[in-house]
Amino acid sequence: MTFRKPAIGLSIVFAALLAAFPAQAYIGPGAGLSAIGTAVAVVGAFLLLIVGFVWYPVKRFLRNRKGAEPKVEEQQLDQQQS
Repeated sequence: MTFRKPAIGLSIVFAALLAAFPAQAYIGPGAGLSAIGTAVAVVGAFLLLIVGFVWYPVKRFLRNRKGAEPKVEEQQLDQQQS
């Protein structure tokens, strides 16, 4: 019976959500467009975050797989160390 307390809490939250009344509030066109613009910006930033985390390792893997020449800075560092 260890699940009894969370079940009671969830049923209270569910009952409170069902009993909520509509706010009947008006959102003007400026505030509505701002909210939509903010939501689009947040979704876009999240998608770019995911693409950045995926693309950089893929790009690095493809560059190493092709056997591309190292960059000039890497060549200079190798020459200075030897």
